[in-house]
Amino acid sequence: MEFNEVLQTRRSVREFKEDKVEKEKIEAMLEAAKQAPSWKNSQTARCYVVMSDEKLKAVREQGLPEFNQKSCANAPVLIVTTFVKTRAGFTREGVAENEVGEGWGCYDLGLNNANMVLKATELGLSTLIMGIRDGEKLREILEIPENQEVVAVIAVGYSDLKPEMPKRKNIEDVAVFC
Repeated sequence: MEFNEVLQTRRSVREFKEDKVEKEKIEAMLEAAKQAPSWKNSQTARCYVVMSDEKLKAVREQGLPEFNQKSCANAPVLIVTTFVKTRAGFTREGVAENEVGEGWGCYDLGLNNANMVLKATELGLSTLIMGIRDGEKLREILEIPENQEVVAVIAVGYSDLKPEMPKRKNIEDVAVFC
């Protein structure tokens, strides 16, 4: 699939088939994710890949609100993404190098996640990035260290529907040429 086709066909999907996803496809997504750029090559993104029935149930029922539980009900994979705190955007001594501070960790993780969901699309998979979640409960269930910030849960699977592309803003609405 050509890159522009990946960009044009990627959608946030809220209905998944129960079909299992091949581990090799998840590994390919993770490989694409780790190729993302990061602040001074700090590579602070971390992924917790949830595939076992027991952990999927715990993450869904305890870590997500009801509407997100419904949106990812049949997804066979949930990937919890985090970043290591006080690394991206910070000196080795832990001092923020600009006013964005921990925002760089989120920024870098966003690049990581974008690569991951675009690769999923190329592989014929669908995704849904969910930011409304209980980070502390996810930390507990997945034993995520305190030095990591829990940011998103990404549902991965085969779509059970074909959503239309939502309207996108025009270039003039989002860019200023100086």
